Amino acid sequence: MKFEIIFYQKEDNTKPVADFIRQLQPKMKVKVLRNIQLLQDFGTELREPYSKQLKDGIFELRIKQGSDISRILYFFFVGNKIIMTNGFVKKTQKTPESELKKAEEYKRDYERRAKYE
Repeated sequence: MKFEIIFYQKEDNTKPVADFIRQLQPKMKVKVLRNIQLLQDFGTELREPYSKQLKDGIFELRIKQGSDISRILYFFFVGNKIIMTNGFVKKTQKTPESELKKAEEYKRDYERRAKYE
């Protein structure tokens, strides 16, 4: 079963994950797109080292290219949808709390707006 990948869109129509991917170096960009494809193919079955649950239904897609590490946060939504909320270049051991809070805020916003579609 294939999953549908959706980039979360803010009220101002920007898509944080699309913006993040656009600014990556070419090799990292290729690796990110490959890992997104894996997530689309395997969804809830994708595990470490590619995917890891963080908290409250927020997961991280884990991408490593050489010594560079990137993460894209996402959550699952009704109907085999995967909503990608935000991405960042990882510079510390722990996922920055600010990125996790952003993902939680985007998740709440997406779920709230989805009720009216």
